[in-house]
Amino acid sequence: MSTLSTKILIIDDEAPIRDVLSASLKDEGYQVFLAHDGESGLQAIRDIQPDLVFQDIWMPGKYDGIEVLTLARKEFPHVEFVMISGHGTIETAVKATKLGAWDFIEKPLSMDKILIVISNILSYQQQKEEKALLLNKLRKSIALIGEAPAIVATKQIIARVAPTNSWVLIQGEAGAGKKLVAENIHYMSSRASRPFVDINCGGVPEDLLASEIFGIEKGAMPGVERTKKGKLDLASGGTLFIAEISAMNKETQGKLLAFLDEKKYTRVGSNEQIENDVRVIAASSKDLDKEVKEGRFREDLYYRLNVIPFRVPSLKEHTEDIPVLTSYFADNVARESGYAKKAFSEQAMNHMISYQWPGNVRELKNFIERVYILTPGDFVDLHDVRFAGLVEQGEGKAMDMQDLSTFREARAQFEKEYLLRKINENGGNISRTAEVIGLERSYLHRKIKAYGIDTKDN
Repeated sequence: MSTLSTKILIIDDEAPIRDVLSASLKDEGYQVFLAHDGESGLQAIRDIQPDLVFQDIWMPGKYDGIEVLTLARKEFPHVEFVMISGHGTIETAVKATKLGAWDFIEKPLSMDKILIVISNILSYQQQKEEKALLLNKLRKSIALIGEAPAIVATKQIIARVAPTNSWVLIQGEAGAGKKLVAENIHYMSSRASRPFVDINCGGVPEDLLASEIFGIEKGAMPGVERTKKGKLDLASGGTLFIAEISAMNKETQGKLLAFLDEKKYTRVGSNEQIENDVRVIAASSKDLDKEVKEGRFREDLYYRLNVIPFRVPSLKEHTEDIPVLTSYFADNVARESGYAKKAFSEQAMNHMISYQWPGNVRELKNFIERVYILTPGDFVDLHDVRFAGLVEQGEGKAMDMQDLSTFREARAQFEKEYLLRKINENGGNISRTAEVIGLERSYLHRKIKAYGIDTKDN
């Protein structure tokens, strides 16, 4: 904010104070307005809507400075106030600060101090505006795409849930967008300027999960040579998103329940309680109600988390959004990878709409990227989406093997597609996938890294 556009209002019943301060601030390039008492000052705030106000505390008339401050802060919370007085006390200064005043300056006024205060206020306001712009940009980047009734309903629930501090449990199929919903809840809440931290329970060994969430003290386990902060520490004042909470072991479930009840926790290997204000949003691609009934998930934790139950619709429940989602993902691929924008034929789009999308929005996103890589021209037709792998079960092989010149390439392609499908079938849980397909977990992780498979629930 430049000095030329900064509006400063001076409210003081002493004309010499108004005149000298006004002249000095005008010399600095500020727009200056004057009022001689509380009542006219309050009206000037309504008319001018200044950036900041210097006002005397003790003034004759209907309102003194404290009363003007009280009324104006309710009506114009963005206006900053600096109180000035020749007869102030510590009690008065404290009271003014509690009511929202930026600072308290005693008479006779020091112009050096006043200019420093103005500089600090303008710097704060500029940072606040920049943060708001960045936040709005971020909100647009994570916006839920689509206008199908199921998505509109989801947006409405987010809008109602976000301003609260309630725990949230999000359920839905793998790849449906549970993390995206959690991010929307966080960035539309009063915690938006604080951290959003996430952890996927399915991607962390069971014996390390508690230390990842709650932290661990030095020496608590072999090889732990220093105290390590947990996800709750990192999310202080913000939101912790716990994905695939069904994979959490019973002991860690108990520690999480204690935190939800008391807002206190202890690090692994410590007895010292840490108090922390963190909103917890949990998610699961498995039916937690069924998990509770079968004894794999704590009933008390389930009901504690399930204050606001939330189900994210699968892509097959809002297929009418596939064209707009395709356009959105295509724009991102084109922008990030330098491709020209590709047009999809009506036949190609109809085939995409009729496909079941077992991996949901995540699968669609990855598919669009694959189409851009494999389709040389700017027009995507039915044979192009088939070639890129969009075939229903029993329809035939996705990839034309004639295009894979070596046995190694064919095997790698098969392995990648196989692992992608199995990871999706197991809700992104790496440990469970490794067990189902008969691989060591560490070996599966190396394969995932080698093929660049994205296992995040986005």
